[in-house]
Amino acid sequence: MDSLALLLAATLNSGTVLAFAALGLLINERAGIVNLGAEGMMLVAAVAGYAVAFHTGSDWLGFAGGAAAGALLAAAFGVLVIWLNTNQYATGLALSLFGAGFSAFVGIRYTQAKLGERPSFELPYLADIPFFGPALFRQHPMVYVAIALTVALAWFLYRSRAGLVLRAIGESPESAHALGYPVRRIRLLAVMVGGALCGLSGAYISVVYTPLWVEGMVAGKGWIALALTTFATWRPARVLLGAYLFGGVTMLQFHLQGEGVQIASQFLTMMPYLATIVVLVLISRNATFIRVNMPASIGKPFFPGS
Repeated sequence: MDSLALLLAATLNSGTVLAFAALGLLINERAGIVNLGAEGMMLVAAVAGYAVAFHTGSDWLGFAGGAAAGALLAAAFGVLVIWLNTNQYATGLALSLFGAGFSAFVGIRYTQAKLGERPSFELPYLADIPFFGPALFRQHPMVYVAIALTVALAWFLYRSRAGLVLRAIGESPESAHALGYPVRRIRLLAVMVGGALCGLSGAYISVVYTPLWVEGMVAGKGWIALALTTFATWRPARVLLGAYLFGGVTMLQFHLQGEGVQIASQFLTMMPYLATIVVLVLISRNATFIRVNMPASIGKPFFPGS
């Protein structure tokens, strides 16, 4: 039971990384913008967050630095695709490549740097409950922030006027523009918020999840988060559940290795990515289901007055 509790705790920790990034990408896609640059944004945010945390000694300032870095890169991406009408897919891929190279260059001096002693967190009284305490109530506060953010985003999208406007822009920007809404500015804001959440995810990796800086440490999590939005059919609650599912698959490889299961480590390392491919294949078999839930104008450029 202790081993299972530790596996569940590790699943929540790993899933939080994917949850922040996937929720940010969900906001982008609900506004009709596809950003394939999540991997690059997360890498730049990881080194930015680590650098800030290293120099200030504050993890929370590190999170803020990562979120700011993600928002800044997302703003540049937004200007290119929203105002200059560059291809969203090509621009996103360019951003991902840029982020990988830039983070590797900037992060050279932090490869050997060490953060201070890592604090431990637990919820009073609840952390002492057998099994559930170690599994659920000894997590970093950002784990609970991700859950609260999911609830808040679900309320925003389906219960608020601003969320309705955002979804309307993702469905038909022409109609929203005809009603007087500033489609481009709203899309840019959505892209920046999404970038900030991707940045928060990257900072969480380097400051809490690892915690250290290594070139390429995001290791494909940005792409998994991108696939997760489709897997969740653009719904926040499903994004969170999917993040924990993929987080559990990731942690299962280490659990099996610790238990001495005789499976090649290379195969275990492949498990999260194999799971991503399998899920996407299964979902793609029902094209109607995807089409019904997908924002109608996702990935399509918008030209005011055309």
